Amino acid sequence: MSTRKNPTFDEELKQRAALFKALAHPARLAILEYLAEIKTCITGDIAEELPLSRTTVNQHLKELKKADFIKGTVEGVKTNYCLNEKALHELRVEVNDFLNKMDTNIKCE
Repeated sequence: MSTRKNPTFDEELKQRAALFKALAHPARLAILEYLAEIKTCITGDIAEELPLSRTTVNQHLKELKKADFIKGTVEGVKTNYCLNEKALHELRVEVNDFLNKMDTNIKCE
């Protein structure tokens, strides 16, 4: 009879994995880059600016909002999208912390 492993990962790793997963698609990265490039919020259809269908953009916007990387407020029939600078700063801290841990553990030669 085989025993089943029950991995228990700490909350910090689970939170980082969720953040990294939200970035794990080129369409999401393109949306974030676009919002950063225009340096303002956009009201309207981001799909008009990117080579993606409206449905695809909406699915990825939903994931980015869920991860708190963007903010979206409804204004009439349109939504105003902005980068969430606080969440992106926190992401930068998390990525740097994670990568710094990787650097201290490299012992291969």
